[in-house]
Amino acid sequence: MAKVRWKKMKKIVEPGLNGVEKSFKDAGPYLGLGFQFAATIVLLILAGSWLDGKLNSSPWLTVILGLFGGFAGTYNLIKTVIELGKKQDAKEK
Repeated sequence: MAKVRWKKMKKIVEPGLNGVEKSFKDAGPYLGLGFQFAATIVLLILAGSWLDGKLNSSPWLTVILGLFGGFAGTYNLIKTVIELGKKQDAKEK
């Protein structure tokens, strides 16, 4: 009976990531950013519309909160991408 080499066996049992799996693993942190960006804008527009209905100030609060949502979403998107880029650069070094 031949002696089993555990290092070779581990490679067989736990193969490395193939191209598709590696792509999804690398893209994973970025996949929710678009939804987060859109949700920020939509929620603030809906809040502005609701406040306009309550305060009878149509369409000013919807416009103001919509613009604020756009700026806040863009800021958050850029900040998150920069942080993820720094983490990826640190991991590669």
